Amino acid sequence: MTGHVVVVGYGNALRCDDGLGWHAAELLADDPRVKGVEVFQRHQLTPELALDISTASLDVLIDASSRLPPGEFSVERVEPAVGVGSRGSHHLTPGTLVALAHELYGRAADVLVVSCGVQSLEIGDGLSPVVEAALPRLVDAVAELVAGQALEMG
Repeated sequence: MTGHVVVVGYGNALRCDDGLGWHAAELLADDPRVKGVEVFQRHQLTPELALDISTASLDVLIDASSRLPPGEFSVERVEPAVGVGSRGSHHLTPGTLVALAHELYGRAADVLVVSCGVQSLEIGDGLSPVVEAALPRLVDAVAELVAGQALEMG
């Protein structure tokens, strides 16, 4: 285990609030509170990310959610998916990604998903006002998660 932290903001940046992960990752990449953290922007979770999370101590995935009220966010720990069928890139869930890291590399980081409820998934590259207003709090929450990991390692 190398002890580094990986943050992946993902979603469709051309579908309004589905691009939340991209916007959060962009802010975190320049945030001094998470200096030294590997920050990625991705359209979707792909098998290649299994290597990154197998060598990290913490992996934070940031995604939009239609299950939460618009602008509200949650943090959930991800467990490896059981009985995983297809590992094609269009069907890769956070749990599948964790299972793949275990299968290929024998371990996975602690993986957390930070999700924020969406208001609009229409075509467009901007966030809805309610999700844009939630973005700074979400970024703060991710920075706190990373700082907590640094304290545990320190």
